[in-house]
Amino acid sequence: MTVSVSPNGRTLYESSAPSNEVLIATANGIVELKRSGGKWSESRRMLEGKHIASIAIDPASGTIFAGVHKGGFWVSEDGGNTWDRRDNGMATDDIYGCNCVQAGNELRVYAGTEPAHLYVSKDKGKSWTDLPQILNQPSREKWTFPAPPHEAHVKNIVFDPRDPDTIYAGVEVGGAFKSTDAGQTWTEMSGFYEDVHRLYTVPATPDHVYMATGAGLYHSTDAGKTWADMPLPEKRIKYPDALIVMPTRPDVVFTAGSIGSPGDWRTTKDADSIVARSRDGGSNWQYLKNGWPEHVRGNIEGMCMDVYPGGFALFAGTTDGEVYFSEDEGESWQNIAQGLPPVSKGGHFRNLRDDAATVGAGAAR
Repeated sequence: MTVSVSPNGRTLYESSAPSNEVLIATANGIVELKRSGGKWSESRRMLEGKHIASIAIDPASGTIFAGVHKGGFWVSEDGGNTWDRRDNGMATDDIYGCNCVQAGNELRVYAGTEPAHLYVSKDKGKSWTDLPQILNQPSREKWTFPAPPHEAHVKNIVFDPRDPDTIYAGVEVGGAFKSTDAGQTWTEMSGFYEDVHRLYTVPATPDHVYMATGAGLYHSTDAGKTWADMPLPEKRIKYPDALIVMPTRPDVVFTAGSIGSPGDWRTTKDADSIVARSRDGGSNWQYLKNGWPEHVRGNIEGMCMDVYPGGFALFAGTTDGEVYFSEDEGESWQNIAQGLPPVSKGGHFRNLRDDAATVGAGAAR
C-alpha cells in the first residue's frame, strides 16, 4: 500500500504489511519514495509546479486526492500515472485540507479551502457541494490568518471512527467545529487556543479527540465537549503541528514542531524542530533523539503513521525538504530523503529560507 505525508491531509494508514511506497507533498509537486532492499530512494515526481497542501489516499480503491495551494483539486485513479483536475463547484482554487471516508457504499471526499469553506464530493471530485453552515458560527467574524490577505482556511478534517457522519474540522485561525450530520450543521467547540493545526481521532477510544494548536496540545475524552491541556516539558516544542496517536495503543502519542513560532523564523531562519512521544496518553513526554540529528533547522510540517500487523512506521517531512523514517516507535530514525522541495504549510518555508524564491514554481505565499 502507498501512504502519504502532507501538511494538511491524511495522517493514518493501516496496511496488511509495511508499506514500501510513500508520497511526499512538497511546494513543487508530489515526490514518490520507494523502498527496495531496505533502502529508500526517489522513484518519480508528479504534479510538478504545484504546491501540494494535502494528500489523502482511499485505502479501498487506491485513488489519490491532492489539494493544491492556488491550483485546485487533483485526482489520480491509476496510482499517480495520470491526474485530472476536479474542482467543479468550488468557489476558490486555494485548497488547504482534504480527507476521505467510507460511508456504506459511498466514498465521501472533503476539501477545506481559503477563504474558509468546506466542500464534499461523492463522485471522487467530479462535482462538489458547499457545506456553508460551518461558517455560521459565533466566532466567524474573528477568523483570520497572519499572512496577507489575512483569510482563514479550513486546514484539517477528521472523522469519528464509529460514524462517518460525525466530522471534526479545524479552522486556522478560528477554532474547531463538530458536525454529526455529515456537515449539514455544526457546533463550535471551546476550551482551547483557537489557532487549530491538527485534530486526531482514535479507533480504539473513539470518544477521545486530540488537538494540536499554535500554543500547545489538547485532549478531549468526551468527543469534544471538554478539553484539557497536555503540556510539553520545558516548552521545547512551542509551536506543535504534527500529531499522531497509535490506533490500537491509544496511550502512544507523537507530536512534532519547532522551538519558536513562524514569526520568529523570519529572524532566526531556524525552527530547531524535534519529535516528542508519550506512552501514557500525554501525561508525560520524551523528546526522541536517537538517530534524530542534533539540530534540524526546518520545521516538521508533514507526518504520517503506517500501521501494520506487528508494528508501525512513522514518516516526517520538513520545510528543508528532508524526510525522516522510524520503524521502532521513534526510538531511532533514518534520513531517507533530502534536497526535496519544502514540505510546507503555505509559505512557512519562506520564513526559514533566504533562497525561497528559487524553490520552484507553484510555491504559495
